[in-house]
Amino acid sequence: MGDAQYAIELKGISKAFGPVQANRDINIAVPKGTIHGIIGENGAGKSTLMSILYGFYKADAGQIFVDGKLTPIPDSQSAIRAGIGMVFQHFKLVQNFTVLENVILGAEDGPMLSTSLTRARKALADLAREYELDVDPDALIEDLSVGHQQRVEILKALYRQADILILDEPTGVLTPDEADHLFRILKGLKDQGKTVILITHKLREIMEATDNVSVMRRGTMVATVKTADSSPESLAELMVGRKVLLEVAKEPANPGAVVLSVKDLRIKDDHGVERLKGVSFDIRAGEILGIAGVAGNGQSELLAALGGMMKASGKITMQGVDLPLSGKGADGQSRRAAGIAHVPEDRHHHGLILDFSAWENVALGYHNDPAYQKNALFMDNDALIADTEKKMARFDVRPPIASLPAKSFSGGNQQKIVVAREMERNPTLLLIGQPTRGVDIGAIEFIHKQIVALRDAGTAVLLVSVELDEIMSLSDRIAVMFDGQIMGLRDPATTNERELGLLMAGMNGEAA
Repeated sequence: MGDAQYAIELKGISKAFGPVQANRDINIAVPKGTIHGIIGENGAGKSTLMSILYGFYKADAGQIFVDGKLTPIPDSQSAIRAGIGMVFQHFKLVQNFTVLENVILGAEDGPMLSTSLTRARKALADLAREYELDVDPDALIEDLSVGHQQRVEILKALYRQADILILDEPTGVLTPDEADHLFRILKGLKDQGKTVILITHKLREIMEATDNVSVMRRGTMVATVKTADSSPESLAELMVGRKVLLEVAKEPANPGAVVLSVKDLRIKDDHGVERLKGVSFDIRAGEILGIAGVAGNGQSELLAALGGMMKASGKITMQGVDLPLSGKGADGQSRRAAGIAHVPEDRHHHGLILDFSAWENVALGYHNDPAYQKNALFMDNDALIADTEKKMARFDVRPPIASLPAKSFSGGNQQKIVVAREMERNPTLLLIGQPTRGVDIGAIEFIHKQIVALRDAGTAVLLVSVELDEIMSLSDRIAVMFDGQIMGLRDPATTNERELGLLMAGMNGEAA
């Protein structure tokens, strides 16, 4: 039997996918009315464990207890009936539905939707008042900010009577103010007796928000500790199995000549809406220019135009040579030939072909490299596989199996494959978007070191990240984007998160 003082108890949970043991004899107990953190490296088994709890996967062995009662959870509906709700990192919302329609979707009272909508409207008003979850019930999801969309996901779970709420990397796309508001919401949920399980890579969030934290490493549970009795350094060491440098160690930049010059760059989307509104800046050899901003303010379009993935107007000059912004030569292959490497923000849609093996993905964009050619007609697959295995070893990709399809790796290990492919080309200019999104603390340390090493070797780096800590610790200069414009340029040594946050919200900025 389980213990009724715990909202959730997992006992002896094991799960394997073929030869990969994702969870091995996991035991965890989450006290009721607490915020419980779960941390671990990519591939440690956190997401698999939560997917078992939410009914996405069936464990090979072990038991689940909810409120002290043995509770089989064969599917998500069973989890919902058991009072478990989950807010995913990538929201499960219908963009052209209203908030109200999304909340009742799958939980309708019957064929007459008017009854469900009326009941949901009153319930949402009560929940919004109780938990600071204010959101317009008649607004379309596509018109809401990311922070408000996340509130809708939480409302969906609460509307379904969830007493246990699982949040997977909830602050990855939020501004600092939105993240602060989210944690006020979570504290309110806890104060009302709800139990929150928080999966995050951000140790600062663990320290600020949680009561207890469980640490996973390589499919096993290595420790559960009271947060107040731990520290970021001790948690990082438990996660990785060694001491981890949490601060980016780098000498001051020694910038050289201008590598990239961008003048009056403009982009309109398919609907004629201007996404970039006259962006101008320079990047020099041996410096990192960080682009800060809330997702959706033009950073993605900027990277796409510079990487040859989107048509634009204006002028881009690379080492004194104009690069085409449309037509012939405005493509990724031409950009690579010019010495530009690109780690895209969205690894699934632009960085990988998920059904291809790891070694095939390492060849993407570089298949004409003479090192990979057997003759004029065929690639030397053996050479490519050997090169991939070396890259996987250097970047600690797990499992280190070059023949596995990309979809079989965790998100963080997929990111390592993309980063390894692009960084090891010693580019003149590195475009890198969200380099550590979904990546564990040990890999973050490694990737940051590689970015700084490229800078020190003379590479110009354009870094786009929604993580202000990352922008401030890596950048030599910071440009803040809002609504397709650069609101200001700042020195990381003299600015702070509050000033950058205001600029990110379009306030107190002057045109740079």
